[in-house]
Amino acid sequence: MKTTLLPIAGVCILCGCGKAPEAPPASNAAPPLKSGIEIQYIDASVRPQDDFYKHINGKWLATTEIPPDKGRYGTFIQLRDEAEAKLHSIIDGLQKSVDPSDPDQQTIADLYFSFMDEPTLESLGTKPLDDEFAKIEAIKDKKEIAGLIAHFNEIGVAAPYNSFVHQDAKDSTKYVFDLQQDGLGMPDRDYYLLNDDKLKQARERYGQHIQKMFELTGDKAAAAKAKDIVTLETQLAKIQWTKVELRDPVKTYNKVEFPNLAGLAPNIDWNLYLADSGVQGKTDYLVIGEPSYVRGLNQLLQKTPLSTWKTYFRWRLLSDFSPYLSKAFVDEHFAFYGTALRGIPEDRPRWKRGIELVEGSIGEAMGKLYVARYFPPQSKARMDQLVSNLLAAYRADIDKLDWMSAETKQKAQAKLAKFTPKIGYPDKWRDYRALRIDKGDLVGNVIRAEVFEYDRNLNKLGKPIDRSEWGMTPQTVNAYYNPEMNEIVFPAAILQPPFFDPQADDAAIYGGIGGIIGHEISHGFDDQGSQYDGDGNLLGAPGWFTQADLDKFKEKTRALVAQYSVYEPIPGYHVNGELTLGENIADNAGLAIAYKAYKLSLHGAEAPQIDGMTGDQRFYAGWAQAFRGKERTDDEIVALKTDPHSPVAVRGTVPELNQDAFFDAYAIKEGDKMYVAPEKRVTLW
Repeated sequence: MKTTLLPIAGVCILCGCGKAPEAPPASNAAPPLKSGIEIQYIDASVRPQDDFYKHINGKWLATTEIPPDKGRYGTFIQLRDEAEAKLHSIIDGLQKSVDPSDPDQQTIADLYFSFMDEPTLESLGTKPLDDEFAKIEAIKDKKEIAGLIAHFNEIGVAAPYNSFVHQDAKDSTKYVFDLQQDGLGMPDRDYYLLNDDKLKQARERYGQHIQKMFELTGDKAAAAKAKDIVTLETQLAKIQWTKVELRDPVKTYNKVEFPNLAGLAPNIDWNLYLADSGVQGKTDYLVIGEPSYVRGLNQLLQKTPLSTWKTYFRWRLLSDFSPYLSKAFVDEHFAFYGTALRGIPEDRPRWKRGIELVEGSIGEAMGKLYVARYFPPQSKARMDQLVSNLLAAYRADIDKLDWMSAETKQKAQAKLAKFTPKIGYPDKWRDYRALRIDKGDLVGNVIRAEVFEYDRNLNKLGKPIDRSEWGMTPQTVNAYYNPEMNEIVFPAAILQPPFFDPQADDAAIYGGIGGIIGHEISHGFDDQGSQYDGDGNLLGAPGWFTQADLDKFKEKTRALVAQYSVYEPIPGYHVNGELTLGENIADNAGLAIAYKAYKLSLHGAEAPQIDGMTGDQRFYAGWAQAFRGKERTDDEIVALKTDPHSPVAVRGTVPELNQDAFFDAYAIKEGDKMYVAPEKRVTLW
């Protein structure tokens, strides 16, 4: 039931192809290239020298309303809506007819039907959860809690800690079983611990929400139970690590062999947990992300009554499964998590929530159908070329960096040479034939899908690393860099205007999708990614840097933290420059390298003027329009507390301020509001 940063995809138009062919006769000439800039949204009343983001996007910002079922809206979400409509068309077709040679099609159709069958769900109430509630009530001793947590990890319900199987950061040839802090019902520990008015109000509403949910089950002690749960979760929040602390890959890597677990937390029955989680016999150690949290949880287990723990687990089960129950539970769940917490007036249409369930459960099966219908091979070829161009620009630029020594440059080039790009969709599709879906059993389907995925990951332990695996589906409007695999991954669905338009000139393409591809590549060299070598092994500081180079790098990143921390999108809520550091490094480095790649693509020629803009102007406009967007106040507060990305308006503004070419492109001079003195511009690449 769990459902990633920046979107990316790419397509290269004309780069390094040798001598250009002669132009064909005028009668057969191709239509002139578009600028790729959505000029209908430019606000000419705002000077680009004063507010570039508003100049490029001003008319859109002034006229666009956030849809009532969303907390935010913008370029990425518009593309997601388009992808969702395509998936809806596919699923509608499967409701009428499936190809018997592809068993995944029936699985998709039946899972979606089970979600859309509201009359059946209304007749059942909470009955589908009876067996799970019984497991909780059967606990007679706190030692048994470890087994229940293992079960909750398996079925996708939040618990005080959660488990993951992934590549071992210290040995990239192995998979590891990892435990991380979890179990809060609100977005972040700050919602429990800080006392500004917005967060205090969220706490009060959370308690009211818990009470209402228990009342819907007929529980007469709902108010007292709600109070106990908020108190217990507050205690959990106090011992949890902050989002900034969690960014440190060295501090969050703590290898513990099984016999030593009892010494860390003797009140947790580790033998029971390891047996019930299925990990016993598959490995002899695990990695604990936050040891002090586990020690604190050990004490909390001891001092908190068993009855309170059972109430807490009952709540976590009810809360996480409420979207799959009758309408009263669905509505109350949204009333808190949608409206009270994020300010969203209306829930999404049920068909969209049904698609989300299908994607979260059997996403690659959907992806296979999506790619066949909507992603032509030539698009993949163009993406391959553009990614290749950006990697080439990085190779050229590394050797020119004035802050990096020859020794570090050599190691940076070695890491870049081992980058693995993945474009569009996986080479092999996931096999879902073992997953059983019942049209009349939604909750059972959700549980079985979670168990299927849990077992699929658990079975990796002790086996070779599968480097062909994807962490996103092709229909995802997003992209990512995985430092443990040293891979950059660009799903198919991002290959759409305004990021990529095959009829557009190169400038906007490099400024939009090129900048985003550069963003993902640069994650291999940001404050976290730079601690991993080209094989995906975590080295820690200084890693493959010399200490002197690392000191120079940290000086630059400290300046970046200070630069972003000044921004205050909501009064009293600043951008957390430390939490967003990695993404801010990637935005700045990605845009800088994309600009250099664009200039290389011109082969010394002068870029044409289109729509009254020079090539450089269109390049930066392409970046600013890529981050066009609006957010509701409450939703933005959640993001400022939890999201490692800066708000879209900040992302669409600050990276340009650190590039000399931007000031030249728009003749920005001292006295203009966008002006930043050269010595205050933070340049990494």
